[in-house]
Amino acid sequence: MANITDVSPLAPAAFPDLPVIDGVSFATAAAGVKYKGRTDVMLAMLAKGSVVAGAFTRSATRSACVLDCQDKIGAHSDAPAAILVNSGNSNAFTGKGGVVSVQAITAAVSAACDVPQSRVFTSSTGVIGEPLPHDRIIAVLDKLGQNTSPNSIKAAADAIMTTDTFPKGASAQIEIDGQTVSIAGIAKGSGMIAPDMATMLVYIFTDAKIAQSELQAMVSKANQTTFNAITVDSDTSTSDSLVVAATGKSADVSGSDRFRAALHSVMQELAHLVVRDGEGATKFVEISVKGAASNASGQIIARAIANSPLVKTAIAGEDPNWGRVVMAIGKSGEPADRDKISIWFGDILVADQGWVSPTYLEEQAAAYMKAQDLEITVDLGVGPGEATVWTCDLTHGYITINADYRS
Repeated sequence: MANITDVSPLAPAAFPDLPVIDGVSFATAAAGVKYKGRTDVMLAMLAKGSVVAGAFTRSATRSACVLDCQDKIGAHSDAPAAILVNSGNSNAFTGKGGVVSVQAITAAVSAACDVPQSRVFTSSTGVIGEPLPHDRIIAVLDKLGQNTSPNSIKAAADAIMTTDTFPKGASAQIEIDGQTVSIAGIAKGSGMIAPDMATMLVYIFTDAKIAQSELQAMVSKANQTTFNAITVDSDTSTSDSLVVAATGKSADVSGSDRFRAALHSVMQELAHLVVRDGEGATKFVEISVKGAASNASGQIIARAIANSPLVKTAIAGEDPNWGRVVMAIGKSGEPADRDKISIWFGDILVADQGWVSPTYLEEQAAAYMKAQDLEITVDLGVGPGEATVWTCDLTHGYITINADYRS
């Protein structure tokens, strides 16, 4: 695997101070799944009565643990629950052996932590196609179960990283009926990032009281404009998992728009952090499309721009080559009228109604492209649809990391 020593230039200054979530505790261990000298297994324990919602990759080659989680999400139980995550090996494309590993791990977590096997959710991330040495994970379960702490969420974020250059966390707190409701989340993800969802593992915890069905509806809807609206390299992983757990230890948030907005904000911040850690990334880019035939059409066009290697390499080279944006719009296959398209880089109008803007100055756009955070806006002028996608540039660093990934 590539030796990643440099933190992304787009990383935040430090891991945030996340609130403790009543009813959740964490532990980590170094099981030696792939890496040596670092933690690679994370356990999160959820209090009795917690409800769990989720969203997962729609890849046709999704892993055994994703399929197992999908089967368990939504089942009603008042029993405690557990989430067990390993990094270094994705347990994907491992045939029947993958199922055997999931069953062995979930049974062992059940025994070690005194939770029903039906309430054990597992995730694996890392290299595809190699058998998971699940015995190494099982060997550290007793230690994990005996050392959980509500204050160890940062350690949990560290343990789930693969090619990530920094751990990712986000939180929100709101007041409901005089009680503070807290949300805290962690994520991993850096490459193989594209909608549906990405090579991401995301775990969000809240002390809110809410029915599983309502939480699931919130998560599914918010997912479309957060984790399903980012892309690093257009590749969809076999292992994407978003798990949201609510312990019910604080206020009832049923029907609360404020809670819905707070959850969305945490999901969006984590999604943005994944892009900011895109493999080799030096630019964070927001692609906004308006005037599309529909929102769905706008989403496709925004993704076409965001995923274009020509657009992404121009951004890396700080070249305001708006012709590449025009190209990406045209190749999307969605309705567009050449003579109605307008394009902005930041607040600089570079193309107006199908032609270069008479006010456009190349030197101004070139200066704008030197910024780390960039915005590209397209108005198609053909309908009411709009969409926003977030991406990053494409540099030689991406090649270096992925060419050496398995070594």
